Amino acid sequence: MSRPEERLRPHPSERLTGPAVLLKLPEFARALSAEPHPSKQGHRQVGLVHRGPLRLVLFALEPGGTLPEHQAPGHAVIHCLRGEIEVEAAGTRELLGINEALVLDPEVPHTVRAVRASEMLLTVSLDAKPPQQPQPR
Repeated sequence: MSRPEERLRPHPSERLTGPAVLLKLPEFARALSAEPHPSKQGHRQVGLVHRGPLRLVLFALEPGGTLPEHQAPGHAVIHCLRGEIEVEAAGTRELLGINEALVLDPEVPHTVRAVRASEMLLTVSLDAKPPQQPQPR
């Protein structure tokens, strides 16, 4: 984890508080894309929600921007808000357009690549538990 002095902005639990919070995603995406620091691997990201087991992260991806193979510790939804993104997961390659989403089970390795300039909302529920195997009798 980064130290507080290394953070680009306050933690989501400090910025977006209250019992009901309106998220104007296009405004967040514009601000994210306009940040002066360089992107990493062709993308920028900002955590929007960090409450209990729920995480929402907004990504602004440049054409060809990538998120190398990784896994989420809970159920994940990758939602393309703008542009076109390619997701490789579970032996398949899915091309997501505007307002299309892909749902992943916990711990499924996946990669993301922007086919063109794109915005993506990632939702993760950390309370997911892997299915239990039946016990032998």
